[in-house]
Amino acid sequence: MARVAVVTGGTRGIGEAISIALRDAGMSVAANYGGNDEKARAFTERTGIRAFKWDVGDHDACIAGIAEVEGELGPVDVLVNNAGITRDGTMKRMTRQAWDEVLDVNLGGCFNMAKAVWDGMNGRKFGRIVNIGSINGQAGQYGQVNYAAAKSGIHGFTKALAQEGARAGITVNAIAPGYIDTEMVAAVPEDVLAKIVARIPVGRLGKAEEIARAVLFLCGEEAGFITGSTLSINGGQHMY
Repeated sequence: MARVAVVTGGTRGIGEAISIALRDAGMSVAANYGGNDEKARAFTERTGIRAFKWDVGDHDACIAGIAEVEGELGPVDVLVNNAGITRDGTMKRMTRQAWDEVLDVNLGGCFNMAKAVWDGMNGRKFGRIVNIGSINGQAGQYGQVNYAAAKSGIHGFTKALAQEGARAGITVNAIAPGYIDTEMVAAVPEDVLAKIVARIPVGRLGKAEEIARAVLFLCGEEAGFITGSTLSINGGQHMY
């Protein structure tokens, strides 16, 4: 029977590339999304991958969402925590709401989703969890104290949870992408983007498929001796 994988934020950008890579590797994939019904429908029509809607920042919704996925596809063996939002602003301008929203989704979502699948993975003595961090969680970024804190927290969350899952055959790893050619990065003003690319030693933005290939490797049966690790994929921009 094919492994069942859940990818949060799995219908767009990096998440879409991950969902497709796991599908092409023979897994049954459920792509979670939080809001854009039209783009989720288009994603399913284009890829044949089922999309499931819930807010990863809502603990009860995550429990219910995983129950729905398992009822339709079977027990979840692979979890990719990719969902993330931004609410940028300097400390002077940032509201507590902007802080809470980013922490709840980007970091709280990792806890909520891992909690929803953890007992099942422990019982079956197998699991693969990959958390998508960020270069900005490693190096920091002006105007992103909420986002940087959440992504940095993901790296610590990964190392701690890896220790809990190791004896049960559950690996927990993280990937820290640099600047990837997605809709989010495309929204950056052209002159600002040119300055960003100038700081990347390889001289270009990354591709979503490059992140997806790394996720696929970490989710594989042969990656059982890799846990608690963070893989930086940033073109040499930050060597951590």
